[in-house]
Amino acid sequence: MHPMLNTAVKAARRAGAVIVRALPDVDRLRVETKSRHDFVSEVDRRAEELIIDTLRGAYPDHAILAEESGSTAGNDYEWIIDPLDGTTNFLHGFPQFAVSIALRHRGRLEQAVVFDPLRNELFSATRGDGAQLNGRRVRVSRTADLDSALLGTGFPFRHGDDVAQWIGFFERVALRTSGVRRAGSAALDLAYVACGRLDGFWETGLKPWDVAAGLLLVREAGGLAADLFSDADPVTTGHVLAGNPRVFQLLHERFQTP
Repeated sequence: MHPMLNTAVKAARRAGAVIVRALPDVDRLRVETKSRHDFVSEVDRRAEELIIDTLRGAYPDHAILAEESGSTAGNDYEWIIDPLDGTTNFLHGFPQFAVSIALRHRGRLEQAVVFDPLRNELFSATRGDGAQLNGRRVRVSRTADLDSALLGTGFPFRHGDDVAQWIGFFERVALRTSGVRRAGSAALDLAYVACGRLDGFWETGLKPWDVAAGLLLVREAGGLAADLFSDADPVTTGHVLAGNPRVFQLLHERFQTP
């Protein structure tokens, strides 16, 4: 395992332990509202602190972009951290949330970890070395048509989100696939594309920490992941389309149709 990936794995597991320990007492946690339908708990903050402490202990000069504490300047390496992707799920005891950590070097994703602490599933990738689940190589699915495809997505929920656009996209695929799922954690959705549990995924309005690790997982598992509308970097735009190569192309064509 690459040394930087190994450090990210240690950080994710430390954060995951905090999250799991807090789950039985979730109704007693301090919770703040960042914006409508967007929450942060003391567990998010504690998990993020542990991740940053672990990363900084090994790489004190690296930059950091974290959901709760923001951006910290550093050298050409940048860690992108979501300590608890799926906070709303966590607060309701809905078992779909994860720790997401990615490393970017001069704008290129190099390392990725998505850790589901409840299922003890660790998805990881190093650029050029493939993607793994608990140490075993994973690949995207071989589904070759939309009729057989199971897709993931995310509903618009923030003020200013384009609900009409999402409905339009949903209408283009809903009756032409095996199903569409909205589980509430983009990091896990992308990890599921990487290991073939989902054949494709799309969502708009995401943040870098939601998608950075998952994008590298999909690509290293043989899939495609790009901006939904353009050639721009989806880490920056937050508009993501991902899937195995065939499903990605079919979705791209359908979503580009007026």
